[in-house]
Amino acid sequence: MIITLKDGDVTIALRPDLAPKHVAQIKKLVRDGAYDNVAFHRVIDGFMAQTGDVKFGNMKKGFNPEAVGTGGSDLPDLPAEFSQSEQFTRGVIGMARSQDPNSANSQFFIMFAPAPNLDGQYTIVGKVVGGMDLVDKIKKGDEADNGTVSDPDRMIKVRIAADGK
Repeated sequence: MIITLKDGDVTIALRPDLAPKHVAQIKKLVRDGAYDNVAFHRVIDGFMAQTGDVKFGNMKKGFNPEAVGTGGSDLPDLPAEFSQSEQFTRGVIGMARSQDPNSANSQFFIMFAPAPNLDGQYTIVGKVVGGMDLVDKIKKGDEADNGTVSDPDRMIKVRIAADGK
């Protein structure tokens, strides 16, 4: 998966071996163009950058700063696919969810640093294999407000490399 940011492309190796249902849903959303122009609505320096709210996070149509982070897609929520063998380290992509472990849908986050407290609690779907320096440049949010970003950066375009587009 390739995410075009304001400073260039970030390449992510997806892990269908770890989370086949989650990766299939991400690919469908990418191919539908659902992730294009979606904000990085929650970014905490030294922790992670969260994006993927396709319902409220599209900065070209329907962006809602009050609701962003609460939405998903029209697709069903997914059952947890927690890995016991992989850890949340720098560059790992995890699926965001509510308190319900089976509530991941479209939102995901990219780790800036290791977070062992997430291991076995969130589904890992991939890892950044190129452009992590660009992820580091994503606009950070207000720590006092749980990382909420005013005037956030966005995923300009997201595509699947194997599709050749």
